[in-house]
Amino acid sequence: MPRFISDECVMCGACSATCPVEAIKEGDGKYVVDKETCIDCGACEAGCPVSAISEE
Repeated sequence: MPRFISDECVMCGACSATCPVEAIKEGDGKYVVDKETCIDCGACEAGCPVSAISEE
């Protein structure tokens, strides 16, 4: 199941930097996960300093 980034996102870019398949891109006010690319590895969730990422 792909990850989801909540509105708690502070746009720091940590999640994007940790994603091994580059599935996270800067969106409008928060980062977003490309569900087609996400491999559900959890690296982004572990790398988020504000716990804004979870399973959808």
